[in-house]
Amino acid sequence: MSVIINDTCINCGACIDECPVEAIVDEDDNPEDEDIYFVYEDKCVECVGHHDEPACATACPTEGCITWDTIGQSPSHREDITEDQRNNKENIID
Repeated sequence: MSVIINDTCINCGACIDECPVEAIVDEDDNPEDEDIYFVYEDKCVECVGHHDEPACATACPTEGCITWDTIGQSPSHREDITEDQRNNKENIID
């Protein structure tokens, strides 16, 4: 994965509308059958080439809901995010 939506998600839809590559689905389409939105690791590009930071996290009204995650199968990712930040699931927006 590149970014992850955690269980503090309030299912508001702000992130879905902002994702430039349609990597986010709502709770009804979450493949893990959780009641939160889901980011597909093979689609998420962390907004590289689209925005200065992940637009989903900028749009999200819930602090700490969208965090960094390990690099997965995504075609692109931010080079300036350390492995420690990803492993610790640090907030994207402070």
